[in-house]
Amino acid sequence: MTSTSRIVDTFLDFYRERGHALLTDATLITPDGDPVLFTSAGMHPLTPYLEGRPHPLGRRLAGLQRCLRTTDLDEVGDDTHLTVFQMLGSWSLGDYPGEVSLRWGYELLRDGFGVPTERLHVTVFDGDERSLSTWERLGVPAEVLGEADNWWSNGPTGPCGPDSEIFVWTGEGPPTGTPSSDRRWVEVWNHVMMRYRRNENGDTEPLGQSGVDTGMGLERMAMVLQGCRSVFDIDVFEPWTRAVTDRVVADHLRSSVVVVGDGVHPSNTGRGYVLRRLVRRVLTRLWRDDPKRSLGDLPIEPIVATVEQFRLRVDPEYVRDVLVYEERRFGALLRRGRPLVERLLARGPLTDDDLHYLHDTHGIPRDLVEEVFAGNPV
Repeated sequence: MTSTSRIVDTFLDFYRERGHALLTDATLITPDGDPVLFTSAGMHPLTPYLEGRPHPLGRRLAGLQRCLRTTDLDEVGDDTHLTVFQMLGSWSLGDYPGEVSLRWGYELLRDGFGVPTERLHVTVFDGDERSLSTWERLGVPAEVLGEADNWWSNGPTGPCGPDSEIFVWTGEGPPTGTPSSDRRWVEVWNHVMMRYRRNENGDTEPLGQSGVDTGMGLERMAMVLQGCRSVFDIDVFEPWTRAVTDRVVADHLRSSVVVVGDGVHPSNTGRGYVLRRLVRRVLTRLWRDDPKRSLGDLPIEPIVATVEQFRLRVDPEYVRDVLVYEERRFGALLRRGRPLVERLLARGPLTDDDLHYLHDTHGIPRDLVEEVFAGNPV
């Protein structure tokens, strides 16, 4: 079995040999003034350099970046989605073209990771003939799709461009279908040709320099190379799945450890509110089955493993204390809020005025009422 740490070493060694300077993984916390609360992609900290600013380490970069996404929160718990994950990336800042990136990507998958060509399939943006012809020469089947599938940007404005997504067959027997028609094709790597900038009015214009941004989901790659059916079955999740049977609970607790480790505390706004919602979602699921369960009973081993994996500078016992303290606050809020909500529900469905009253007068937020009290009472 190829360990997750070995995957990281193989990836970074491959790009180091090709002249890439290695970046240290950055915190989840975005710089002051950034409208995004957390880093959501490996390229996020490199946005100014993809737009043309010279990078102090040069024009070829590679690294491992931790990321957090809440856009896929409702999908967490399936075989491939996580809230916090790690992204291996390589970048050309106006140096080599996208065709070189694709050839290197194929070489790494085939020779470095041992993925047979017949288990590979790619998708290409309709109109990106350079990428399509590169895959044809390499003998990898390509599916041509439109902007909804193969155009990438990190937000409504900023650098963007057509991408080429690489999929690996995870089903039994010979591969069938295409990535858009068979879910057994799992996306593991995206190569984005950063050729444009999208302005606030929605128009795009060519960047002063064309770059390449690639991102490989580490946990998904580990799932493929370790022959697992789910990201929750890979080696780095073993301490969590040994302690917690619910996938969503395991994901949210692991994510909360990383967020706390990056210096965030539960609060009612911003990053702290994201953390608070993750913890509350955990407790809602735990208490639905057994109201007496407590995060204080969580073994310290999975927290320690996550702190080590993400190289967090935090005491694991401190992380658990933060989670337990938030649990106590949430329990008190439930005890105070339940009779208030039940009294309003006895009159009929809750109105906007009811929700404003609960929030403004009693500090009970709308999402808590909708997710816990009105939807799935604890």
